Amino acid sequence: QVQLVESGGGLVQAGGSLALSCAASTRTVNSYTMAWFRQAPGKEREFVTAISWSGQNTWYDASVKGRFTISRDNAKNTMYLQMNSLKPEDTAVYYCAAGKASSSSWITVTYDYWGQGTQVTVSS
Repeated sequence: QVQLVESGGGLVQAGGSLALSCAASTRTVNSYTMAWFRQAPGKEREFVTAISWSGQNTWYDASVKGRFTISRDNAKNTMYLQMNSLKPEDTAVYYCAAGKASSSSWITVTYDYWGQGTQVTVSS
């Protein structure tokens, strides 16, 4: 069983930065695509960004491209999200997720494992 634990959330002013981490309990995730999702109050959970098992491929939602950077360190079983130029609309609970990619595309994934979430609040 894979367990994911997020950390690093908090309160920051608009324009500021935060760094999130997602630590996995097992090396199994090193062969999985991993991703960050977020859910704002009253809204559905939405995709933010994903990274392939090797770290060579990344994908960003248009709303965060150029401001957020996803990375991973498989030696530490950990994924990261560096968030810069934060906006009030980035306020949400951020979740990390992991899952096996399809044989045809690293971005086609069923995310079987989820963390408990960490709150990010950006004040204006």
